[in-house]
Amino acid sequence: MPAPWIFLIVLALAAAGYLAGRLRALAVVGGDIRRLHSLPGYYGWQAAMLAALPALLVMGLWLLIQPVVVESRVEGMIPEAAQGASLSLVMTDVRRVAEGLDLAVSTGVMSAAEATGLSADGTIRATLGKLGVALGSGVTPEVLAAAKALRTAEATGRGAMAAVVLVLALAGVAYALWRIRAEYRARNVVEAGVRGLLLLASTIAILTTAGIVLSMLFETRHFFAQYPWWKFFFGATWSPNFRGGSDLGILPLLWGTLYISFIALVVSVPIGLFAAVYMSEYAGRKFRMVAKPAIEILAGIPTIVYGLFALITVGPLLRDYFAQPLGLGASGSSVMTAGLVMGVMLIPFVSSLSDDIINAVPQSLRDGSLGLGATRSETIRQVVLPAALPGIVGAVLLAASRAIGETMIVVLGAGAAAKLDLNPFEAMTTVTVKIVSQLTGDTDFAAPETLVAFALGLTLFVLTLGLNVLALWIVRRYREQYE
Repeated sequence: MPAPWIFLIVLALAAAGYLAGRLRALAVVGGDIRRLHSLPGYYGWQAAMLAALPALLVMGLWLLIQPVVVESRVEGMIPEAAQGASLSLVMTDVRRVAEGLDLAVSTGVMSAAEATGLSADGTIRATLGKLGVALGSGVTPEVLAAAKALRTAEATGRGAMAAVVLVLALAGVAYALWRIRAEYRARNVVEAGVRGLLLLASTIAILTTAGIVLSMLFETRHFFAQYPWWKFFFGATWSPNFRGGSDLGILPLLWGTLYISFIALVVSVPIGLFAAVYMSEYAGRKFRMVAKPAIEILAGIPTIVYGLFALITVGPLLRDYFAQPLGLGASGSSVMTAGLVMGVMLIPFVSSLSDDIINAVPQSLRDGSLGLGATRSETIRQVVLPAALPGIVGAVLLAASRAIGETMIVVLGAGAAAKLDLNPFEAMTTVTVKIVSQLTGDTDFAAPETLVAFALGLTLFVLTLGLNVLALWIVRRYREQYE
């Protein structure tokens, strides 16, 4: 049974448990609500929670653990002679063959018995080709046997999961109905359950961050076991080669990332901050109602559109009117192209947040400054902006993080050349672009040329963390003057 169906059935059982709990509570006291400790709805919600929460928790854990267990067993079925250069590539073919067999059975191309009895001959290859399943290599007997075992194990796991989850849901409803008494404190139980859900929701971000960091740390450790760390952090050449002899120095990528981000911030921060000051302190209500949504539209434009704008319009314009006349280059892809377009994209991140923060400054500060004889501009410069500085720093930090993580604009606007150069009209690249390029296609996850992507990602994480620490230091230093 598919997981979405199980999820809907559990929700239906929870809804039925809610109705049954209400009716059971009313029946226990003969319809006299005053004899109940809690309102009837609490008894219903208790039954719904006991039906849904344990079942869905087990279902979520099952969906996370089952693929790991099944694939580890299937990998053990593949002999070393069939693994070739990479087990990951063989497992990719195994998964594709298993998906192709499932698709063939579901569409009626073959029966379940025929799929089970197939051999690694032209029939299976012709069937998969007809269904549009692309394989990296031929369907060997080992791959086909592993694919069949994968299908069988996944089907068995889904069936067992459905049985366990539905039994848990039914048992939860039955247990909740059995506990209902006139003196039963259902409200306390429901509120405790809601507090638990809120606690779980508040820890999701922390657990997700921890999972991301740990996954990058483990893979980065594998990378540094094969490639010297000093060459990675201090190497000035980026030249990956899957055949061997790679130079994987991060300095050119880090320089391109910081260079493009710096230009983007030079464009976005002044324009966004000045726009925020004007809209919050000078603009009329009608103009503000039109200007602020118009600026925020920039944040909703897909980055691929910005990339095309950089490739078709901004790049040729800078090349024809600035780079070539000044003798600084003849390429439309450059740091300046990506930085300018990215800066335009970041304007709403700075302006909208800064506008909200400036508007949150108490009006009493403005009135006190004006009452002491300061002009409006002096009040903004010496009172409003310092008071709003923590929020403005947060807006700039958000824009900087967005610039560091941008990929599509850099691909189309700055090129893919990894080099150290001060010329802003030369093509360069960033860390994120190389992460994508190293993980694109059927790559060998045991090779340092692929594992380097995780080291690059961990470096970006540490860089962003450093920006956050710097922002907190600035905020604390200046906030003390206004508390």
